[in-house]
Amino acid sequence: MEQFSAKWREAHILHVDFYKYYNPSRITGFMSHWMTFAGQEMLVLLMLLAFLFFAPGLRRRSYWMWTVCAVLLGTAVLLNETRTVWLGVGLAGMWLLWWWKRWMVVAGPVLILLLVWFVPGPVHARFVSLFRPQKDIDSNEFRLIAIQCGVRMIRAHPFLGIGLEETKYHFLDYLPPDTPRPLPRGFYQHLHNFYLQYAAERGIPTLLMMIWMLLRILHDFFRALQRLPPGRSDERFLLQGGIATVIGIMVSGVFEVNLGDSEVLTVFLIVVACGYIAADRARLQV
Repeated sequence: MEQFSAKWREAHILHVDFYKYYNPSRITGFMSHWMTFAGQEMLVLLMLLAFLFFAPGLRRRSYWMWTVCAVLLGTAVLLNETRTVWLGVGLAGMWLLWWWKRWMVVAGPVLILLLVWFVPGPVHARFVSLFRPQKDIDSNEFRLIAIQCGVRMIRAHPFLGIGLEETKYHFLDYLPPDTPRPLPRGFYQHLHNFYLQYAAERGIPTLLMMIWMLLRILHDFFRALQRLPPGRSDERFLLQGGIATVIGIMVSGVFEVNLGDSEVLTVFLIVVACGYIAADRARLQV
């Protein structure tokens, strides 16, 4: 949040529109890029919510302390303005709310949407850009080009792919012939879609195996949850957090190559490992 306020001051001093100034240079925390920071924020926030909703033995003082942390982290997610992560947190968060207090599935998202929609500012403008993007500022246009290039790569190399890291070297070679020039402003070194990236680099069979693995994690964690007795437990917290994390990764991966980022991948693998430990403990309770 301090980084955000510093950028706000910089835009004010330079007398430039803050939205245009901030969009290509957003807050990064201790990471090198805002997308990396956003992906980590998503995973940590989902695990923290699972901890608050399902972990046992939380005293009132510690509960409120962690709640404040969740609010601060949620605020940072909003200020980061990475829409793919907003979508991932939203849908995965609804999963957690459904299993915590089902009436919150409606109340929680409605309150957040009202806050974002009616409070003017850069977060509101970024939310509106989902439906009315500003040319050469928001990334909607170049993402469509990335999808078209990815499809052409997959058609040309359906079984083994074009090769690891080769999309950034051959991206322009697969541009559709009718693509208007100059290209919209954007990052043209990967496909901005986890599924297309895997299929283009490694082939369709590898993509199918990856999707199977993610779905298998969801299946294993949910089956383990069904073995647990009612009530809060460490196992329930880790399994619910693991499911929410996979949902967040799969949803946000439609618009970003999140597991191609080693910092995000490391956190994800730790969460999955903890989930399988919890699943083993749940099996012993039967």
